[in-house]
Amino acid sequence: MIGSLHTSSSSDTDNNSHADARNNSSGEGEASLHGGFGRTVAAAVPSTRDLVLACADLMQRGDLAAARRAAEILLSAASPRGDATDRLAYHFARALVLRVDAKAGLPFSPRSPTGAAPAPSGAYLAFNQIAPFLRFAHLTANQAILEAVDGARRVHILDLDAAHGVQWPPLLQAIAENADPALGPPEVRITGAGADHDTLLRTGNRLRAFARSIRLPFHFTPLLLSCASSAHHVAGTSASPSAAVTSLELHADETLAVNCVLFLHKLGGQDELAAFLKWVKAMAPAVVTVSEREASGGGIDPMEELPRRVGVAMDHYSAVFEALEATVPPGSRERLTVEQEVLGREIEAAVGSTGGRWWRGLERWATAARGAGFAARPLSAFAVSQARLLLRLHYPSEGYLVQEARGACFLGWQTRPLLSVSSWH
Repeated sequence: MIGSLHTSSSSDTDNNSHADARNNSSGEGEASLHGGFGRTVAAAVPSTRDLVLACADLMQRGDLAAARRAAEILLSAASPRGDATDRLAYHFARALVLRVDAKAGLPFSPRSPTGAAPAPSGAYLAFNQIAPFLRFAHLTANQAILEAVDGARRVHILDLDAAHGVQWPPLLQAIAENADPALGPPEVRITGAGADHDTLLRTGNRLRAFARSIRLPFHFTPLLLSCASSAHHVAGTSASPSAAVTSLELHADETLAVNCVLFLHKLGGQDELAAFLKWVKAMAPAVVTVSEREASGGGIDPMEELPRRVGVAMDHYSAVFEALEATVPPGSRERLTVEQEVLGREIEAAVGSTGGRWWRGLERWATAARGAGFAARPLSAFAVSQARLLLRLHYPSEGYLVQEARGACFLGWQTRPLLSVSSWH
């Protein structure tokens, strides 16, 4: 446990203090024992955060051997089954070990930060059950899309990070239910992008089966990206555009919606982000939905210094882990699965070589969107009230809060915003 690290430091301090007391026969020593003016001050015990940041600082200074030793000590002392602080330290220590090994050119572990495959579908389903983050993002983005495509006879949704497609069944059902009985439901086509071909195929099969069950005309087309970090190929910004670009079909009679839920941070620097958004704008979508994690202070860009980035990431995920600690029973298998397979992967990616792009915050994304010619499409009052209803019905805790600001919707824990959803046109 993390406490063992603190205990060893305290023991050394205590031993030194006792030695000083034995060697000091002056009045100052007596005053120390009796609480007088000569009271000795114990050395400050380093917090878990301090230990993680110290490891990141060693990495930043290029001392990989010392950084790995420090991360291994922290990893052996922490536990994925302890309290929130313990579990958070475990995942950050593991992420730092992976980062050190990657920088040293050592073989990756079976689940490296650069792995293309998303977390297993069971872990995503469990995440939806025990925490509101994904459902909040999906529900709020879906409502914005539903309102934007109202009355269209042919709808095309470009999902830039389709993964397991858990976002779409509720929207497909809402489109079918809202259809004019005289005309029947519209035709819906989803182009789902991702880095794992097999996952996309399974996602397409599930969505087609669901659409058949509600008698909705539906098509699904997979759009394979070469890897999670080269999504710029979609925008054709590389020297040799990938085959993904040629497989993206756009029809003039379709109403287009572009969905960027937890996607924009995967793009590179400002130039790549700007090129992507201009490419999207050129397609004249009816709506673009954006959901990203929020950082304390509104986001920092760029964030190349690893200790600074790790500190911001720890602030964010400490709130997430505290939320799970407060709302999920101790020893929950679902929580363990989610933290290992979903949040653990996110932390590894945030600490990885490209993780500085994660913490821009809504203001940074909004500035980039406006620079590409987009205007904000404020979320409706119904979308916000629906998000609040989601929390009341499925995640009844006073800790989770939904707030509306600047035309966007924010989900937070206590006073810390953790996720935002906005829409643009």
